Amino acid sequence: MRDMTETAPVELLVCTTCRRGLPVEDDAQRPGALLHKALEQADLPEGVTLKAVECLSNCDEGCSIVLRGGLSRWTFVYEHLNETDHVETIVDGATKYLATEDGLVKWRERPEHFRKNCAARIPPIGALK
Repeated sequence: MRDMTETAPVELLVCTTCRRGLPVEDDAQRPGALLHKALEQADLPEGVTLKAVECLSNCDEGCSIVLRGGLSRWTFVYEHLNETDHVETIVDGATKYLATEDGLVKWRERPEHFRKNCAARIPPIGALK
């Protein structure tokens, strides 16, 4: 595994407005907000910054997150996540993503949930000419 201090920092964006199809009126109790709160308590690696965002427009697909980092990494959007079953999965995926220069974790090394629930893979800004 690469020395993580040599790579660009990573942002973990969590959609906090997600209701996951539930009739939730209390903004603080929305599944997306609860997922963000659970990740605040998790052991994210140094170099991964957790950020709350409003609406990733993936509302019909459960809670969504984004992993992005620097001009040379691919960006990934993952869906069908929740605050009880997927915190460790997200930490594992973010840790592996951080260890890459290009954001491309080998498919078999990705958490199983990430392999089956990738909503989008966006090319790095620095790769487009």
